[in-house]
Amino acid sequence: MAKYTLKRLIMAILTLLLVACLTFLLMNSIPGSPWVSEKAPSQATLDALNAKYGLDKPLIVQLGKYLENILKGDLGVSLKMQQNRPVLDIIKEMFPVSAKIGVFALLWAILVGVPLGCLAAYNRGKWLDSLLRIICTIGVSMPSFVVASLLLTGLGGNDQSMFPTIFKASLGVKSYVLPCFALGVYPMCYISRQARSAMLDSLGQDYIKTARAKGLKNTAVIFKHALRNALIPVITYLGPQIAFVLCGGFVVESVFSVPGLGRYFVQSILNRDYPLIMGTTIFLAAFIILMNFVVDILYKVVDPRITLEEGGN
Repeated sequence: MAKYTLKRLIMAILTLLLVACLTFLLMNSIPGSPWVSEKAPSQATLDALNAKYGLDKPLIVQLGKYLENILKGDLGVSLKMQQNRPVLDIIKEMFPVSAKIGVFALLWAILVGVPLGCLAAYNRGKWLDSLLRIICTIGVSMPSFVVASLLLTGLGGNDQSMFPTIFKASLGVKSYVLPCFALGVYPMCYISRQARSAMLDSLGQDYIKTARAKGLKNTAVIFKHALRNALIPVITYLGPQIAFVLCGGFVVESVFSVPGLGRYFVQSILNRDYPLIMGTTIFLAAFIILMNFVVDILYKVVDPRITLEEGGN
C-alpha cells in the first residue's frame, strides 16, 4: 500500500507539472494581452506592466519561473480581476461557495439517482423502466445552461417566486435550490443509468441466483448483495465528477450569479488574467487527481476482493 501511494504521489506531481506546462503554452498562444481594454494604455505603460509582472521575458523563462513558484506553493497574483491579490487567497475565498453548492447537488443526485437506477433494473421491461429511461436520457442530453434557463423562467421568473433568480447567501436555503438542482440534474440521470446497467449485470450473476435459491427476500438480494457490486461503476464516475461539481459549475454559477470559483474562472478567461487561469486550472487538476485516488480506496471498501497492487492499479 505504501509503495502504491508513493507511486500515485509521484505520478500526481508529474501530471500537475504537465497540466501547468500545457495550460501555460496554450494560454500564451492566444493573441491578446491582459492589459487590453476599451481605453488602450500607452506603450510606456504596457512596457512597465509587462516588466513588473515578468511578461516581457521569453516564454520558456516565464514557464520555468512559474513552475519553480508552484513547487514553493506560490500561484502568483491576479493581474486584473483583483489586482496584486494572491491567487491562492482568491481560490480559498471562492472555493467554499462552489463546494457547498456542489455538495448539495451531488447529495440529491446520488440519493435520487441510485434508487431510481435500482428501481428501473428491478422493473426491467415494464412501463416504469421505460419511463425512467426516457427521463434520464433527456436529462443526460440536456446541457446545464438549458436546465438553468428553464428553471429561471419556470420557477423564478416573477416577483412572487419563492426561489430567487440571483444567488444571495443571506436568503439561506432558498438561494441554493435552483443552482443545486440545475447542477445535479446531469449527474443524477447519469448515475441512474449507470446504476441500472450495473444492477442488471449483478442480478444475472450466479451468486444472486444462489441467494434467491436460499430463500432470501428480494430486498435482501438487491440491497445486501447486488447493490454493493452495482456501486463500483457509480463510484468510478463520481471521482472526477465530484471534483468538477465541487470546483464550480461554470455555466450554472454564471447563470445564477453565484460568487463561486466556476464563475470566477470564466471571468478570468474573458479578462485574460493569466495567473488566475493557471491557478484555478491547476487546483481543479489536483482535485481530480485526489478524487481518483479516493475512488481507488473506495473500491476496496465496497468490494474487499479488489486489491490495490503495489506495482499497478
